[in-house]
Amino acid sequence: MLTIELARRLADAGLTWQPASGDRFVVPVDGMEQDVFVISDLTVDVHHFTTGDVIGFNGTTEWALDSVEQDKVVWLPREEQLRDLLADAFVSLEKLDGGYAVTVVTPAGGTARHADIDAERAYARAVVARLEGQTPEAPAGSGAAD
Repeated sequence: MLTIELARRLADAGLTWQPASGDRFVVPVDGMEQDVFVISDLTVDVHHFTTGDVIGFNGTTEWALDSVEQDKVVWLPREEQLRDLLADAFVSLEKLDGGYAVTVVTPAGGTARHADIDAERAYARAVVARLEGQTPEAPAGSGAAD
């Protein structure tokens, strides 16, 4: 999963968010940084009873935080959302020892690799680079496709 810092880099680089069902976000205030929320059209809870677990469908959940302004939360794009943002620039996802690398076509027509400890973070680094206009070419022998 993306770190808050990497998600903020995406936003700072110009990535905009139109919240939709299934999107994840965090409320970056003390004590809540680790709580990942998911936008849903319906709240579903598991209730544990001695007779067995029951999945409950609820319209709303009673909670002290009724709402929060969108600009006060940090969106955590999912892997497929990040890949979609790369569109035709996406070349490949490669498994590395200890992580993954995403190879993309740069605006100059070459390729660039962006690596991190998980695929989602590698995709995010590639999106940040595109948004910031970075065009580092992949070094020779990197395994990147031209």
